[in-house]
Amino acid sequence: MRIRAKSALIMTPFLVVIIFMGGWFLTAGVFILSLFAIREFCAAFGEKRPAMWPMVASLCVLYAGFLIPQFGLRSFPILHTQTFVFMLSALFISLLLCFISTLSMQKKDIVQGMATIVGVFYINFLAFHLVLIDAAFTQPFDIAGAIGFRPVALAAGLHSYVWIAVLAAFGTDIFAYLTGKMFGRHKLIPSVSPNKTVEGSVGGVIGSVLLCGLFGYFFLPEGFLLCIVIGAIGGVVSQLGDLTASAMKRRIGIKDWGTMIPGHGGVLDRIDSLLFTAPLVFYIMILKAAYVSMTMSV
Repeated sequence: MRIRAKSALIMTPFLVVIIFMGGWFLTAGVFILSLFAIREFCAAFGEKRPAMWPMVASLCVLYAGFLIPQFGLRSFPILHTQTFVFMLSALFISLLLCFISTLSMQKKDIVQGMATIVGVFYINFLAFHLVLIDAAFTQPFDIAGAIGFRPVALAAGLHSYVWIAVLAAFGTDIFAYLTGKMFGRHKLIPSVSPNKTVEGSVGGVIGSVLLCGLFGYFFLPEGFLLCIVIGAIGGVVSQLGDLTASAMKRRIGIKDWGTMIPGHGGVLDRIDSLLFTAPLVFYIMILKAAYVSMTMSV
């Protein structure tokens, strides 16, 4: 417990800074974390490890295709046709790289090719939604101009829905762990994760709603009710992400994806629930934007 707390204290400032700064800082942070997660994912399979190069190449294609044409995240037209063309193009290139990687594999190793494709979707595309949330739904403020410095620097600050995705994921993890420790009696899915309890699961959802609601009340008042809804759904989806990762690790025969973070496992162990809540927040925001646009045009 003490080791987990120390590791959390070390990780938290890094996480806070990259979300607060947003933009290029967030993009670089997510990109680096994805690289570490890819390394852990591939190493977990031992001799039957997936091909790492198409996963890294896919990651580079995804971020290069997003950044280079725009010369800045804030101009990315998230609701326009070219957005979906970009995503489909990146998806096609990623799949093509994965299929090419299977050419050097023997028939008995086809699982490696399938694991490579899973890794591309599971890590690259799901984590990328954090960048999309920041680019599409965050209004940056001039942090440097506010204190009288030039050149002007923009930051996402506290008015970003990336915080909601993070709070839903990590809030659920923390509250589920504490509630399960204190009140846990009934096992949730012992065949997948023997330590998780029904009481802990309920506590995790309540914690997610509480944290997202409080954050929305103080920093995103225009989306307060939406934050509560995301907190409730995110509390469930976050646990599905955690259970999915647990199921994969159990099938592979490992306890943790890595050992980079003492007391927590690897990077992928820490972000497995966030990989599910980030797309959830993004698509809920897309639906909200589409609804607002439709009602305004009527």
